[in-house]
Amino acid sequence: MYEEKILEIKNLHTAFRFEDQYYDAVDGVSLSLYKNELLAIVGESGCGKSTIANSIVGLHDKNYTRVSGEIIYSDENVINYSEDQLNEIRGKEIGFIFQDPLASLNPLQRIGMQIEESLIYHTDLNKNQRWEKVISLLEQVGIDNPERTARQFPHQLSGGMRQRVLIAIALSCKPNIIIADEPTTALDVTIQAQILDLLSGLQKEINAGIILITHDLGVVAQMADRVAVMYAGEIVELATAKELFENPLHPYTRSLLQSIPQSDSPESELHVIRGMVPSLKNLPRTGCRFAPRIPYIDEAEHEENPVLHQVSENHFVRCTCWKNFRFED
Repeated sequence: MYEEKILEIKNLHTAFRFEDQYYDAVDGVSLSLYKNELLAIVGESGCGKSTIANSIVGLHDKNYTRVSGEIIYSDENVINYSEDQLNEIRGKEIGFIFQDPLASLNPLQRIGMQIEESLIYHTDLNKNQRWEKVISLLEQVGIDNPERTARQFPHQLSGGMRQRVLIAIALSCKPNIIIADEPTTALDVTIQAQILDLLSGLQKEINAGIILITHDLGVVAQMADRVAVMYAGEIVELATAKELFENPLHPYTRSLLQSIPQSDSPESELHVIRGMVPSLKNLPRTGCRFAPRIPYIDEAEHEENPVLHQVSENHFVRCTCWKNFRFED
């Protein structure tokens, strides 16, 4: 389907330490990202989406986190990289758009200086060239008065403008990969649409691969090429966006889609997924992790150690319970 693979994640385990024990928040995830592709990773809060993103660029505190497996970029496993090696690719080759722009920007530093930081670290541009690049980036992300904005502080900007600044920082060195972690969560609907259109347009400009972390299936339907659905640290379904929305198979995916309000039938009842996502400490490490939330499905219909099965070209589903799943009467 795609020609050039730019990132490959193989059997990734990211575990957090509680007291003297480590618990996998990401449990054996394998994924690939291709040039010019937008790969969406979706799921409930706490399923491991952002943990994958932070693992790719080594943002976890190594005193409390253990990462194993392979994250192959430029034919090397970046899990083995030192902090200096990671700093060489962060910002330059892998851009990161964080969820909360106000928390991500330095409140004591002017916007222009924060965008310029990556250019100082990763390029040979002189001061005047860097300033011109800062203004150009702000224009590129749709800010009307870039000279004024470059001299302002984060608190002087709206949420939408701060998010545009984060995108400008992520794009500053024309990275091969952009990781966008819930980039529109704190924004109103109108601004969300503008930011998503902006991301989509900029992707085509720089030919980057984008990993979009989100829980918003409307965003996924609008933008994604492929979708990985996560539940409790595992990928439970992986397919093209078209296939996923037309033919969802895993009980969790179907339940998520059934939970979306439908404009054509406003009076219909929304589906409620039973139970809660298990805590990291109490997460069952064998059997189907979604089984406790569909207790009306017979235990024999689940695999003892569920794996991803290919059900059609580019469509993979975990466990065999999807074959017998039905919504409760």
